[in-house]
Amino acid sequence: MLIKYYIKQQCSAFALLVTALVILPSVVAAFNIYFYNTKNKLKSADAAIVLGAEVWQDEPSPVFRERINHAINLYNKGKVSSIIFTGGIGEDKDFAEATVGKRYAIAHGVKESDILIETKSQTTLQNLKNAKKVASRQDLSKFIIVSDPLHLKRATLMARDLGMNAYPSATPTTRYQSMESKLKFLVRETSAYFFYLMSKI
Repeated sequence: MLIKYYIKQQCSAFALLVTALVILPSVVAAFNIYFYNTKNKLKSADAAIVLGAEVWQDEPSPVFRERINHAINLYNKGKVSSIIFTGGIGEDKDFAEATVGKRYAIAHGVKESDILIETKSQTTLQNLKNAKKVASRQDLSKFIIVSDPLHLKRATLMARDLGMNAYPSATPTTRYQSMESKLKFLVRETSAYFFYLMSKI
């Protein structure tokens, strides 16, 4: 009986340890993702890189529109002299995200000559890789990454891993308003963040 009790106790302790090793890093990562942008002061840059998001026909979705509006605001304030829109054609879509973003920005006062686009990417990492290529042709080397707050830790890490001189700037308003939507986005971003870290090993 004592042996069985000992084994049971050891198994319970091991299970608790494994659970702690899995949950604790996830909680810490989620905390850092949630508060990441508050630790970064906005800097001026050559260009704002707007990470792609869903489009509705030939219009930006509410999430994408918030990102575009923030980039336009940075442009109008003189924080950046150019805007790079990223994103290809999504599944069952007719227009590339970057193309929709460009049209919206022009309609809201941004000079077409100050806009660059890449229309092939489907992921955040591809957004950044392609934006870097587009920017290099124009001798742009310092960037502000524009996206939703919870997206920026992973996106900025990716940009810096690509050798980009990049700083985050979160949309001051977000369509992820409810606690449920924020939690879902946070869980998704935490998983994606860990997956990216593992892919580098």
